Amino acid sequence: MTNSHPQRETDADAAADALHAALGRAGIVLPSLTADTASPDLGLVQLGRVRADVALRLAEVIEWGAGRARG
Repeated sequence: MTNSHPQRETDADAAADALHAALGRAGIVLPSLTADTASPDLGLVQLGRVRADVALRLAEVIEWGAGRARG
């Protein structure tokens, strides 16, 4: 999988907040979503574990968004 966005230093807290807000607009809650404080220099976001139905809903939203991005 390739990333079309150039890698840049991103604040993990801001990234987690942005992802939480976007998922919320899609009706998806990842209860364990947070910035990973164990490795602050890496800028990691902890997504956590979710029920299978939430994972399927997340996959549907990603597929929908990917389809829109392709045009």
